[in-house]
Amino acid sequence: MPTTAWILLTGYLATTRRLIGDRARRIHTGAGDAGSNTLELVIIVLGLIAVATLLVVAITAAVTRRVNQIN
Repeated sequence: MPTTAWILLTGYLATTRRLIGDRARRIHTGAGDAGSNTLELVIIVLGLIAVATLLVVAITAAVTRRVNQIN
Protein backbone atom coordinates (compact mmCIF):
# COMPACT_ATOMS: atom_id res chain seq x y z
CA MET A 1 0.00 0.00 0.00
CA PRO A 2 1.64 3.29 -1.13
CA THR A 3 2.20 5.98 1.41
CA THR A 4 1.20 9.61 0.93
CA ALA A 5 4.79 10.59 0.11
CA TRP A 6 4.98 7.89 -2.56
CA ILE A 7 1.74 9.08 -4.15
CA LEU A 8 2.95 12.70 -4.16
CA LEU A 9 6.33 11.76 -5.65
CA THR A 10 4.66 9.70 -8.35
CA GLY A 11 2.40 12.64 -9.19
CA TYR A 12 5.34 15.05 -9.36
CA LEU A 13 7.25 12.64 -11.58
CA ALA A 14 4.31 12.25 -13.96
CA THR A 15 3.83 16.02 -14.15
CA THR A 16 7.53 16.59 -14.80
CA ARG A 17 7.59 13.98 -17.56
CA ARG A 18 4.56 15.58 -19.21
CA LEU A 19 6.06 19.09 -19.04
CA ILE A 20 9.39 17.93 -20.45
CA GLY A 21 7.61 16.08 -23.26
CA ASP A 22 5.49 19.14 -24.08
CA ARG A 23 8.54 21.41 -24.15
CA ALA A 24 10.53 18.97 -26.28
CA ARG A 25 7.67 18.75 -28.79
CA ARG A 26 7.39 22.56 -28.97
CA ILE A 27 11.12 22.94 -29.55
CA HIS A 28 11.16 20.13 -32.12
CA THR A 29 8.21 21.52 -34.07
CA GLY A 30 9.36 25.14 -33.76
CA ALA A 31 6.15 26.27 -32.08
CA GLY A 32 6.31 28.92 -29.39
CA ASP A 33 9.33 30.88 -28.21
CA ALA A 34 11.98 28.19 -27.96
CA GLY A 35 15.02 30.42 -27.51
CA SER A 36 16.53 33.86 -27.38
CA ASN A 37 16.31 36.25 -30.29
CA THR A 38 19.21 38.31 -31.60
CA LEU A 39 18.30 41.50 -29.72
CA GLU A 40 18.28 39.67 -26.38
CA LEU A 41 21.68 38.18 -27.10
CA VAL A 42 23.12 41.58 -28.09
CA ILE A 43 21.83 43.16 -24.88
CA ILE A 44 23.31 40.35 -22.79
CA VAL A 45 26.70 40.62 -24.53
CA LEU A 46 26.79 44.41 -24.14
CA GLY A 47 25.98 44.06 -20.45
CA LEU A 48 28.79 41.55 -19.97
CA ILE A 49 31.23 43.83 -21.80
CA ALA A 50 30.20 46.75 -19.57
CA VAL A 51 30.72 44.70 -16.41
CA ALA A 52 34.14 43.51 -17.64
CA THR A 53 35.14 47.10 -18.44
CA LEU A 54 34.17 48.28 -14.96
CA LEU A 55 36.18 45.46 -13.40
CA VAL A 56 39.28 46.33 -15.46
CA VAL A 57 38.99 50.01 -14.51
CA ALA A 58 38.55 49.19 -10.81
CA ILE A 59 41.46 46.75 -10.72
CA THR A 60 43.71 49.16 -12.63
CA ALA A 61 42.89 51.99 -10.21
CA ALA A 62 43.55 49.76 -7.19
CA VAL A 63 46.89 48.56 -8.55
CA THR A 64 47.96 52.10 -9.47
CA ARG A 65 47.06 53.38 -6.01
CA ARG A 66 48.97 50.54 -4.33
CA VAL A 67 52.06 51.09 -6.51
CA ASN A 68 51.97 54.80 -5.65
CA GLN A 69 51.83 53.91 -1.93
CA ILE A 70 54.85 51.65 -2.27
CA ASN A 71 56.87 54.34 -4.10
